[in-house]
Amino acid sequence: MKPPAMTKAKPAFVSYSKETGSDYYIYVDGPDPSAAKGLSAGVLVMDGDFFFDAASRAGRALSEAGRIPPTYVIGVGYGAGFGAPGNFRGRDYTPTASRDEPSSGGADRFLDYLAGTLWQELARRYPLRARGHAIAGHSLGSLLVLHALFQPQPFFDLALASAPSIWWDDRSLLAHISRLRDRHASLAASLYLGAGENDSPSMSSDLGLLEKQLKDRPFKGLRVVSEVFPGHDHYDVLPFTLSAGLASLLG
Repeated sequence: MKPPAMTKAKPAFVSYSKETGSDYYIYVDGPDPSAAKGLSAGVLVMDGDFFFDAASRAGRALSEAGRIPPTYVIGVGYGAGFGAPGNFRGRDYTPTASRDEPSSGGADRFLDYLAGTLWQELARRYPLRARGHAIAGHSLGSLLVLHALFQPQPFFDLALASAPSIWWDDRSLLAHISRLRDRHASLAASLYLGAGENDSPSMSSDLGLLEKQLKDRPFKGLRVVSEVFPGHDHYDVLPFTLSAGLASLLG
């Protein structure tokens, strides 16, 4: 399994987050704002430095085929590779702290940035619709996506979780979802779950645990679509989960 190369796309702008104290490289692909005839959907893609290219290709192909409306694909990145100084995914994508990642546990602050500072800036620059906010991620980025969705009143109510890292912190996400279900029976949202058949056994079994939990104790109003792609592993499944997930959530 090989991770993808960094994108060659230039960021549309660099955004400073007062919530996290960090700069983010924002990549954008979508309709020409000056020629827009109406409001468009927008989807934030985590790990934009690596996954923006695949996401923008999927968005363009689906839009040109008429399967989704005109959509802005927005990559949120760091301008730095995995594990490099300046890449804070281990902090931003993790809802809880772990001894294995000293800076971890910053997901709530990062979500405040995405839904606040960043989305307000995006809405000033692009004709984004006011309802139906989409977020997408892969691996650790999908842990963030699931945490964003499973909130009492989620800002991001369209969630694409590709090969999610449910294993984080002894699967504490599952306990978080269980506690939320204890307090809230309804969740008006859509969730797409996708993974490769040849992903690691732990990733596959953890995804099965989440699916079972949502089936045994469903949220009223939550639409869940789950797919497994034969012959694909943790990395090469990404174009398939992005395409199918965007079609499911925005089609």
